[in-house]
Amino acid sequence: MRRFLCALAVVLTVAALGCSNRPCPELEANKALVERFGELINNADWDGLAETMVEDFVRHSDATAGPPITSRDAFIELQKAFLASMPDQRITLKKVIAEGEYVAALATYSGTQTGPMGDFPITGNFAEVDYISMFRIEDGKVAELWVEWDNLAIFTQLGLFPPPAPGTKP
Repeated sequence: MRRFLCALAVVLTVAALGCSNRPCPELEANKALVERFGELINNADWDGLAETMVEDFVRHSDATAGPPITSRDAFIELQKAFLASMPDQRITLKKVIAEGEYVAALATYSGTQTGPMGDFPITGNFAEVDYISMFRIEDGKVAELWVEWDNLAIFTQLGLFPPPAPGTKP
């Protein structure tokens, strides 16, 4: 019986210290940070966004061409370019899950392409695609982001796939 009570005490102590059965303040704070991150992008609040990120922030993505993003400033410039391409862009978080220092999100990105998008012509078309992202939080700030989406889906909705014939508008 004594062994059982000791084992029960250990289990209850571990459960009391963990966050598995109740909201954990650290995990909830990390989720709130990611939600704020998305809202700051939606509002084009670049100063506010900078405050949520470490200076040597890193963004990983195979969906975007170009050099990797290895600083907070480079990430903000990328967001400004996205906004120039789709001034009505909107990020909508659908599901946010946190574990340890990581927060994963399923979200939707939508907007109308009324500005240039790299080498692609302006189409004036609206697109809406789901994407996934994972954030690593360090000392209450976003330190790393992995983000991936289906380029074929967005290009198709924008009228860029299949590619238009030379000399025609999408």
